Amino acid sequence: MRYLPLDAAERQAMLARIGVPDVEALFADIPADKRIGGLIDLPLAKCEMAVERTMSAMAARSVAAGSAPFFLGAGAYKRHIPASVDHLIQRSEFLTSYTPYQPEIAQGTLKVLFEFQTQVATLTGMEVANASMYDGSTACAEAMMMAHRLTKRGKAVLSGGLHPQYADVAETLARLAGETVVRLPPDVRASEDIAAAMDDETSCVVVQSPDFFGNPRDLAPIADAAHARGALLVAVFTDPVSLGALRSPGEMDADIVVGEGQGIGNALSFGGPYLGLFSTRLKFVRQMPGRLAGETVDADGRRSFVLTLSTREQHIRREKATSNICTNSGLCALAFSIHLALLGGVGLRRLANLNHANAVQLADRLSAVPGVEIVNACFFNEFTLRTPRPAADVIEALARRGVIGGLPVSRLLPQAGLDDCIVVASTEVNSDDDRSAYAKALAECLR
Repeated sequence: MRYLPLDAAERQAMLARIGVPDVEALFADIPADKRIGGLIDLPLAKCEMAVERTMSAMAARSVAAGSAPFFLGAGAYKRHIPASVDHLIQRSEFLTSYTPYQPEIAQGTLKVLFEFQTQVATLTGMEVANASMYDGSTACAEAMMMAHRLTKRGKAVLSGGLHPQYADVAETLARLAGETVVRLPPDVRASEDIAAAMDDETSCVVVQSPDFFGNPRDLAPIADAAHARGALLVAVFTDPVSLGALRSPGEMDADIVVGEGQGIGNALSFGGPYLGLFSTRLKFVRQMPGRLAGETVDADGRRSFVLTLSTREQHIRREKATSNICTNSGLCALAFSIHLALLGGVGLRRLANLNHANAVQLADRLSAVPGVEIVNACFFNEFTLRTPRPAADVIEALARRGVIGGLPVSRLLPQAGLDDCIVVASTEVNSDDDRSAYAKALAECLR
């Protein structure tokens, strides 16, 4: 049954009430060059079997992540996820649960969120974490807005090593809020002088480590420079496994830590849903967006859990709310928690070391190909490759040889003059045969 309850007259009445002439006016904030004119070139109607056949044919034109050596990262990582993770998150108690507004009947969900928060706070070296956000990019933008509220300033400085899509989301939110963003040029070698970009109007500096190009950053001197200006340091990561090998942002005096949690417990899933991680200092908790599950005792003195800061508060406060995000990625957070619990601290460190070792072996093989340069002085499991031919062409040539070779930087930074750069990631799923196949295919492409 089609769910189209409104007729034309009712729709026009709704449009008139909110003061717009037509439905198209609702999309005025989307730039014209980002909108599709007319309908997508697909048949208006087909039977179910024909739709399956058409969609399968379209999907077959792509090289699936599990069908070839896979070295694509840049914020979304192919990892081994134990079967127990998927089995547990599909229990009906978890799969069908939603907002735990009534704690007396949602103790299981609230406890899971509480444990998740504890894990995130421990990983990032911070005092408190929320019950997750949509993804890393929205968490990054929300952290910037939180810094504006805390400092009563409206200017953010974004590192040139910040993931371009994260920077785009932050810029969009800042523009709509009437705030200012200073976006530093792309910085392949992590050589930028972030301190020089700060002034007394700066609310925060947003720095990613390892950055988009794979460079680990020492955040401590950046934090010192920010604090000297009365600003905050927002530390960003795209791969949570890196926290098993590197110093935590909290140890380096970050004020807010955000990142993408997909790399633990969550599959690539064609780009989502993913999992935003968000942690901060306890003194800033009242300005933290999202939900916070807390621990208390019930009337009988038994340990129990509640929503200490909840979405209902955001609804009531409306324009005074800390964020318009009124939910969390609960099932993705659960998958993260289960996988991390299975790993434990020792397992996470071993996984991180394996990722790094695989990446070093891959970098050694690829750098031996004539004309290829590894840009990074050091890296975790991701690095930038410079090729003598346009990177986008090289990636297409590799795909024709059955290798998904990474992300051409020009795809996300088309005007940056980095058309010869590829961001390459290597995780625990890459075998020695995969690395050999990549090196052989790359050498063939560059002959």
